[in-house]
Amino acid sequence: MKIFIFGEAMLEYHSLGGAGLRYGGDTLNTAIHMARRGLDVAYVTAVGTDPISDALVRAWQDEGIDVTHVHRHPDRSPGIYAIHLDQAGERSFLYWRDHSAAREMFALPAMAATLEQAQTCDLVYFSLISLAVVGDSGQRMLLDLARTRKAAGRAVAYDSNYRLRLWPDAAQAQAVSLAAAGAATLGLPTNVDEHQLFADDIPETGIAARWHDAGCPEVIVKAGERGCYHSMDGQTAGFPVEPVSVVDSSGAGDAFNAGYLHARLTGADRDRAIAAGQRLAAETLGHLGAIQVGGQRQAG
Repeated sequence: MKIFIFGEAMLEYHSLGGAGLRYGGDTLNTAIHMARRGLDVAYVTAVGTDPISDALVRAWQDEGIDVTHVHRHPDRSPGIYAIHLDQAGERSFLYWRDHSAAREMFALPAMAATLEQAQTCDLVYFSLISLAVVGDSGQRMLLDLARTRKAAGRAVAYDSNYRLRLWPDAAQAQAVSLAAAGAATLGLPTNVDEHQLFADDIPETGIAARWHDAGCPEVIVKAGERGCYHSMDGQTAGFPVEPVSVVDSSGAGDAFNAGYLHARLTGADRDRAIAAGQRLAAETLGHLGAIQVGGQRQAG
């Protein structure tokens, strides 16, 4: 079983400190969680040829990620972001990513082979952040991949992680996100992202309906402390969660996605898969950072 995850990974600086090489990014978080659970995950991105890029690739490989498709840009380097936590564990970000190598990943010659191999893998996963950083040409190529796979009956998962500063205006982000929803077989939006993206406050059932209207057959709307809502074949079910103490909210949605996808890919039904996603999200809320340093890999 092979999963291709497309996105941008960056160096991370945290307001609460922490020694050593730190890194993060929404799709990378999901890739690490899935790799730690024994899945064969290829992360698709670009970094530089500098020593820090070398260290990042080694660290991801040590996590069990297939780094064959981490491409090298001769003139660019990884982006950087800083996280600040408030007293409730909610985060805010600062970014330095204008020169990020990931922005040019689809222009690199080696990407042609990556896209060819991704056509027939078991799952392709990406986010709205993935689409934002790669520009118009990269968006077309990634969405073409998703549409071709969907037409062939192959799985495509999409999360509409929205970062306002990555887009020239909300209208463009809305159009791209709806196109991605239409190209996906599984949608994994979060209510907060959707409310910010579309400047509305519609309920989770309305968010799911919007994704269905775009062409996405299965949708799970993550709703923070209220759990999540699954919608498919005209049926919507809510899945509450037990309250947890929040240390850091970074990466909880990415963890849910990983837990759910891992469970489904290894044979679990919907209810058990959602429970797995919620458990992993709760674990992530209980420690500093999106990924627990020194986490243990599990057998498949």
